[in-house]
Amino acid sequence: MELSSLLNRFSEPETLKMAKLGRELKAKGIDVIDLSLGEPDFNTPDHIKEAAKRAIDENYSHYTPVSGFAETKNAVIEKLKRDSGLTYTPDQIMIGTGAKQCIANVMMAILEEGKEIVIPTPYWVSYSEIARMAGGEVVFINAIAAQGYKITPAQLEAAITANTRLFIFSSPCNPTGAVYSREELAALAEVFEKHPQVAIISDEIYEYINYTGKPHQSLAQFESIRDRVIIINGLSKGFAMTGWRIGYIAADKQLVKACEKIQGQFTSGTNSIAQRATIAALTESLEPSFEMVKEFERRKKEVMELLKEFPLISCVEPDGAFYVFPEVKSYFGKCAEDGTVINNSGDLSMYLLNTAHVSTVAGSAFGAPDNIRLSFANSLKNIEEGYRRIKIALDKLS
Repeated sequence: MELSSLLNRFSEPETLKMAKLGRELKAKGIDVIDLSLGEPDFNTPDHIKEAAKRAIDENYSHYTPVSGFAETKNAVIEKLKRDSGLTYTPDQIMIGTGAKQCIANVMMAILEEGKEIVIPTPYWVSYSEIARMAGGEVVFINAIAAQGYKITPAQLEAAITANTRLFIFSSPCNPTGAVYSREELAALAEVFEKHPQVAIISDEIYEYINYTGKPHQSLAQFESIRDRVIIINGLSKGFAMTGWRIGYIAADKQLVKACEKIQGQFTSGTNSIAQRATIAALTESLEPSFEMVKEFERRKKEVMELLKEFPLISCVEPDGAFYVFPEVKSYFGKCAEDGTVINNSGDLSMYLLNTAHVSTVAGSAFGAPDNIRLSFANSLKNIEEGYRRIKIALDKLS
């Protein structure tokens, strides 16, 4: 069978690859500690599950509108007003099967051959690959540790060309945990004001997982560029609902209509039961989410203490999300006991998986080849044991 050349444009997500390799080792009876996790290790709150059960009993078992139930869209509108002071109408909201589908909808609606998308690095692994699937040309901006993994207005200005059609970033960021302040976003907005051809995807999926003690800031708050800002969010991270597959878009109604047209040919409407649960999640008590974030913050503090035991590793403390993203290049060029040379972060991640039986994700997957990503969305017991194993394995390198 001859397959499409489209498959050559993009790679398999490294996060999913590492999870798969870890599962394969577990299937062989090996005790693997998973620090590659990209999802909360908490159960969905009970009141959300109860809403889903009621939806089943009330026979919400039929096709849903492609853009989402009216009640679900209204719940998103209420949430955006409550949390960010942003006002939207139902024709500016669309419900998708996870934030990833929403991102794909937007990229397919905007990008085409010869048009560019600007992506700050480090970045979530799928941004570049979805863009390439849509035919776009990817332009990276390198945000380094010394600047808190956040780009400057000057860097943004230098990256935009006449062919730039889209920009995408996340705050809080996966994998670095970087969080942009209102002042930093305002400075970026001033750059975007000069380039009206550029639409901006603001990925806010980690919105609630924020340790700054300050309210979440959205780029959509700036009226001068508001009609070009596309908020992508969902319920996976803040509500421990990864498997429910709910994401949403808040954007200009013309773009939402375009995304509806695209989604109508792929999945059509989003799961009916999950949408009814979404209404409860967004409009009822947020206390379970807040308690989850408190636990993540406790783990983050513990992880930062554990990292002090690794003198060859440096790490910027994350302000959000549930990952640390240490720089590990001091181990490059070292040899394992079997003579294998650690040339890069991919080699190091594979070494830790096969030797320490701890799964991590290579920073090269996120556009940062000197780093690895370690999740703290696991129990403190497993985290402590995982770091103990990692230290033993790293100490064996020579």
